[in-house]
Amino acid sequence: MTTRPEDVGMSSERLRRVEDVTHAYVDHGKLPGVQTLISRRGELVHHDCYGFTDVAAGTAVTPESIYRIYSMTKPITSVALMMLFEEGRFLLENPVHRFLPEFEAVQVWDGGTADAPQTRPPSRPMTVHDVLTHLSGLTYGFHYQHPVDELYRNNGLGDFSEPTFDLAEGMERLASLPLLQDPGTRWNYSMSTDVCGRLIEVLSGQSLDEYFRDRILDPLGMRDTGFHAPESELDRCAPLYVKGGDGALKVMAPSTSMVQPPKFQSGGGGLVGTGPDYLRFCHMLGNGGELDGVRLLSPRTLSYMARNHLPGGKLLNEVGQSTFSEAAMEGTGFGLGFSIIEDAAALQNLASEGEFAWGGAASTAFWVDPVEDICAVFMTQLLPSDTYPIRRQLRAVVLQSVID
Repeated sequence: MTTRPEDVGMSSERLRRVEDVTHAYVDHGKLPGVQTLISRRGELVHHDCYGFTDVAAGTAVTPESIYRIYSMTKPITSVALMMLFEEGRFLLENPVHRFLPEFEAVQVWDGGTADAPQTRPPSRPMTVHDVLTHLSGLTYGFHYQHPVDELYRNNGLGDFSEPTFDLAEGMERLASLPLLQDPGTRWNYSMSTDVCGRLIEVLSGQSLDEYFRDRILDPLGMRDTGFHAPESELDRCAPLYVKGGDGALKVMAPSTSMVQPPKFQSGGGGLVGTGPDYLRFCHMLGNGGELDGVRLLSPRTLSYMARNHLPGGKLLNEVGQSTFSEAAMEGTGFGLGFSIIEDAAALQNLASEGEFAWGGAASTAFWVDPVEDICAVFMTQLLPSDTYPIRRQLRAVVLQSVID
């Protein structure tokens, strides 16, 4: 049930601008459908469903619609790993190879081509802190920016194809390929969080899906989130769309792909789920690691995660290797699994300094604003996420509705 916005210092009239923005994308054929959830002080003030999950079938968006959340998996994985940190299972400065021995002999790109790479030893080992912050030297195959990206694609890593191998074999393949640069030197959006997922498996003794279910999803009541949806819920699943050459929406992946259990359980991008489920996760984050009597993290650990961890306190556009990010790089740092707003003026948008956020490849997004005590979740299914600037527009129209 939604709360009257005025009861928590927001304007009902101004909140309607959220629908003006999001509905226009649907009405103009740019997005198939949208779902937006906004809460303040833990109270839901706006929950809007508009358009379709399946345009051809005319399947309307509902609160129960299930989406591919892609990289919005990353904050869940990061929280999961830091829960093990709180149990004393590892230190952030520990080398990754202490737990995943295949990474002990990893090399760094030093020239050549994808067919004949030249490599050298790294200046220091990759640490757990490096993979939590994307300072690992790893990359993604879908970047198409460097010969190392090509090596990833040649090995079935880091693109949008479905791997035929499991997470353990994926790490063996990943460790056999050169790093883009020395660990700790540059930020690069990468398969780092998949390494975090494998670390969770080794440290906990559980598969990643079991750990997520036992320690996060069930305790938080996120019943519709997992690495696949039950086949019985296929009618709730959304096809994945891309913008065609003529500007019209085209199906890239059918909804049936969401009910197939993946062999590779990707901590970096493998989960599917609903908007209300993810809002519960956001409320846990915004409430200092606890929700409805269930505590996942201590407030101090979560506060530490939501600080800028980039070298020297620099921003993403100062140490970012890749031009691709699920968040704007201006005025933005990076913590342990989230982007962090450090300079709202440099961002050139309404935002609170200290806001932490991330998004997914299918144009989904969330943010937690600890200053205004706002959580926001946006769901749709359009690949890639930078097709339209809807995330920036959403931040502006949500914050302009605060009137206290």
